Amino acid sequence: MRKILTICFLLLVSSAISAQPITANGTWRMDYQSGNERVLAKSVGVFMPRPDVVFDKKTKKTTAAWSVANFDWIKEHCGVIEPPVEKDYLTIFPEVSQMPLDEQPYMPMSWKLCLENNETVLHCYLRMPADILTNFWLTGEETCIVDTETGAQYHMRRTEPDTYRQHFDVKAKKGDVVDFKIFFAPLPETTKEVSFYGLPNWNMMGTKQKLTPYSGTLTMTYEQPYDTIPQFHKPRLLKEHMSEDKPYDLQNWNTWKVLTDAHLIKPQPDNTMAIWLTPEATYIAVAYEQNWTAEYWGFQPGTMLIDEAGHQYKIREVQGVPMGETFFMEGHAGDYIAYLEVYDPLPLGISTFTMIVPEGEPFNAWGANWSGHVFHNLNIKQLRENQKLFDYRPRIIVK
Repeated sequence: MRKILTICFLLLVSSAISAQPITANGTWRMDYQSGNERVLAKSVGVFMPRPDVVFDKKTKKTTAAWSVANFDWIKEHCGVIEPPVEKDYLTIFPEVSQMPLDEQPYMPMSWKLCLENNETVLHCYLRMPADILTNFWLTGEETCIVDTETGAQYHMRRTEPDTYRQHFDVKAKKGDVVDFKIFFAPLPETTKEVSFYGLPNWNMMGTKQKLTPYSGTLTMTYEQPYDTIPQFHKPRLLKEHMSEDKPYDLQNWNTWKVLTDAHLIKPQPDNTMAIWLTPEATYIAVAYEQNWTAEYWGFQPGTMLIDEAGHQYKIREVQGVPMGETFFMEGHAGDYIAYLEVYDPLPLGISTFTMIVPEGEPFNAWGANWSGHVFHNLNIKQLRENQKLFDYRPRIIVK
């Protein structure tokens, strides 16, 4: 039987490539040099759960305890750190100005990689959720940058403030963006792509990032027309209830609907995806292997997409199946099927996004699983190329 496709939301990820402004002629324009600083890459970053904030009546200050990426085996604590505040954060990331950050349950962990004074500097930005943030962590011995072409490892030299391999508390005004700096040897001008390691709070644990040219302005022209709406076989209702003519009850699988005639495809690994972008909606096909003649499924209304700037795009429907109800799909063991999910329209021009499938309600069934998943950094170009994988393929039975 199929596990319910749902997830507990631990973190959100925006792309390692930040959205750039688009000029009137439809090209990307990206500035790579500012003063004595050469910007190699930058990102709005991952979105971490915002910690609970407590108000201290005595001090009139707010406090929050960080618990997303805690390392209990690190015993050293270096007290209270007051890192510098980045006043130009909204200039570096103008797209963030459109985000209601204080209203969101998640907060961006942005970063910028630069060449400064013959060193490579990784700026790790933290927007303070409170005046004091306790139990924070920055770096340890794993922190390094790797050239993905040569394999050369650039180990960190130092941090500012000095917090190497230590827990610490951060003090600043709530809402300020503090700047932690990590220094490395200078990257050669031939470096095209790097991987980051050892920064769990910024989700840098093998994260790959292409670098921009070292100087000047690059204009990248793109042509990205809309897709046509995909035409899928829509499942049809076979039985209103599995075996008991009673109102739907999640805890009684005999009341679940039974569907049939799923969209059949050639064999693909589970969770293979394709995307179609249209002005009215975004369509995402997801592939699955059917292991049983009658297999149960479920799709949650809270499923959403997150673009590179943190904007959310809610699911509207899964074509032909009930939303928020567990149901049976009748077919053949060994079928490969695809469901077509419909979301609010993603804008043209973004390169990656994250899919979030929220945690579902527990239920009584053999093999029941109501946990979920986060699909990080889904590449739109690749998913559009995957469209051909979802052509309808009639079932072939050889006896």
